[in-house]
Amino acid sequence: MLDLKFIREHPGEVRRAAEVKRIDLDLDELLRLDRELLDLKQRTETMQAERNQNAKLVPKASPEERAHLIQKGKDLGESLKNLEPELRAVENALRHLLLQVPQLPHPSVPLGRDDSENVELRREGIPPSFDFVPLDHVALLERHGWADPERVARVSGSRSYLLKGEAARLELAIISFALDFLAAQGFELLSTTALVRPETFVGSGHFPGGEDQVYKIEGQELMLAGTAEVPVNSLYAGEILAEDLLPLRYAAYSSAFRSEAGSAGRDVRGLIRVHEFKKVEQYVLMQANEAAALEMFQAILGNAEELLQALELPYRVVQNCTGDMGAGKVLMYDLETWVPSEGLYRETHSCSYLGDWQARRTGLRYKGADGKVHYAHTLNNTGIAAPRILVPFLENHQMADGRIRVPAALRSYLGGRELLGKAQP
Repeated sequence: MLDLKFIREHPGEVRRAAEVKRIDLDLDELLRLDRELLDLKQRTETMQAERNQNAKLVPKASPEERAHLIQKGKDLGESLKNLEPELRAVENALRHLLLQVPQLPHPSVPLGRDDSENVELRREGIPPSFDFVPLDHVALLERHGWADPERVARVSGSRSYLLKGEAARLELAIISFALDFLAAQGFELLSTTALVRPETFVGSGHFPGGEDQVYKIEGQELMLAGTAEVPVNSLYAGEILAEDLLPLRYAAYSSAFRSEAGSAGRDVRGLIRVHEFKKVEQYVLMQANEAAALEMFQAILGNAEELLQALELPYRVVQNCTGDMGAGKVLMYDLETWVPSEGLYRETHSCSYLGDWQARRTGLRYKGADGKVHYAHTLNNTGIAAPRILVPFLENHQMADGRIRVPAALRSYLGGRELLGKAQP
């Protein structure tokens, strides 16, 4: 959500942001409703002032005048009462459109229609060169008996997953390593729920527009979040924090649930796109200072890169274009990790800076040194998401005999083991 005053004063910039982000926004209707609401509020204030003035005259009036003034007060009260539903209706209609207004992208963001026009910034690490025929992650899991897709599908339906033995330990090891790493960077660890109220999705910006991606709890006002960003973004909703508490930096661990509506037949093999997974999310709530926020953006991006480097996984950094960055983002980069079986990089991390767009929706504010109340700025980035990260991990670290090499940074989380699995001919 943008400041309404900014929208009034800069309609051209807002219209351009909607255009390049490919968002269908009726800005003319929004501005019309804004004018109508201002007129209704002015009429309401005028009638309220008139009623108050009229009430002051009643005690001093003659009996004949008093009856007339009392009736006038009743008439004004009735008019105000009749005006209230119209006022509420216009307020609701205006808020509905305000929730669709996109954040203005940073000047550095490339123009583009979709992810095919994202821009690669750099590559890190060298994809492995195998002197044997490598297997994909599904074949590797099957080879070691580390998964049971048929049985879990009978229990939970398609696109569920179940890891066994060393693969289950590996998933937990990677998550634990990511949490320890982020704690060492000064992030406070959170273990949080995925059960949230619908308004938290509005606050984070996933609603309106992403309703088809969310699982709903029948008969309750609760839904399942697809990232810890959703609940954490509402922890301080409506509060005014002291500036010296900022920035708040969290590494939030939670289960995550996504219906993945519209992705049937796409990226559904094995562990790539499952309905339920585990995720460590970096989330930052900080002062309204864009220069400092852009530095923080680089810092949380750097955290994700260091995690991939410690896991010895080749990756590339991609800047998302306007058509692939989402309504609320000022700036967005993806980290895509090399998947040998496909000969391409797949997105494993997403880093976003949203300015005060989420804060205005959620009411995230702080009192600055100037004594004024400001909306905060927010950022988020994946720490690690499992089991997706296992796809490049297993494939990049496989050996000719089928075993999986464990990078040095992860060995202490696996009892010092350097290899997983049993050698096979």
